[in-house]
Amino acid sequence: MSKNNWTTENIKSQKGKIVLITGANSGIGLEAASVLSQKEAVIIMAVRNLEKGKAAMSGILAKNPKAQVQLMQLDLSDLESVRKFSNEFHAAFAQLDILLNNAGIMFPPKRETTKQGFEMHFGTNHLGHFALTGLLFDLLKKTPNSRVVTQSSIANKFNADIHFEDLNWEKSYDQMKAYSQSKLANILFTYELDRLLKVHKINSIATASHPGVTTTNLFRSKGIVSKMSSFIGQDVSMGALPILRAATEEQLIGAEYFGPPGVIGFRGFPKLLKSSSKSYNITLAKELWTVSEKLTGVVFPF
Repeated sequence: MSKNNWTTENIKSQKGKIVLITGANSGIGLEAASVLSQKEAVIIMAVRNLEKGKAAMSGILAKNPKAQVQLMQLDLSDLESVRKFSNEFHAAFAQLDILLNNAGIMFPPKRETTKQGFEMHFGTNHLGHFALTGLLFDLLKKTPNSRVVTQSSIANKFNADIHFEDLNWEKSYDQMKAYSQSKLANILFTYELDRLLKVHKINSIATASHPGVTTTNLFRSKGIVSKMSSFIGQDVSMGALPILRAATEEQLIGAEYFGPPGVIGFRGFPKLLKSSSKSYNITLAKELWTVSEKLTGVVFPF
């Protein structure tokens, strides 16, 4: 291993840590669950489909019979499900060391909405994770050195913006712009969360990552995009490295953003990067935070 290339060998033992991973039944979430279970963490696999989750968990246990993995149901597109999950998690656990906000959707064939009527990208990728983090925040706050890691995308640089005048794309719908909005929101949320953690002197940090182009189920049924991903994309074991680095690298101070390097950032070992210039706009982040609290009804108990 080159000393310049960060790999899973850089991850120290995670024994004693409770790690919650959304979207853990496939792709990057499953890979992260597998790797961190090998590092002796207790893994809670939050999945929408329990049958698929059971199959994924069985695969982890087949490779590592000593893995400590549990399955819990969570549908991020339904805020009622998020609240139910929070109640169940609180009943089972007294700490939360690492929250991996990994799950996401990309490019449904037509405009879709969540149960509460939000555009699906924004409602699932951002609002669902915002609400989940807020509802579990009391556990994060009382767990020393806890960490919230949110998965973004290189799409945050694709002329992304937060369209407050039409967050749910009811006036017009552009799937790429809608997806990019949700991924910019992920980073704005991360940076604002980290700022607030520091303001309130809470022993926790928030970091972010992007996986480049990774061949996962996220690209299924995406036509030309799916075909392109098979040529330019990287294996899931590589695609999971940025979020794993953001979750486990010691000495981080918060608001780090990891991903494959380069102007495009499609593939490669994870490096510390700069996200889009707009993602550092504090005024934009604060406005998004206020709107997100109003839309979800979740207020972080700082």
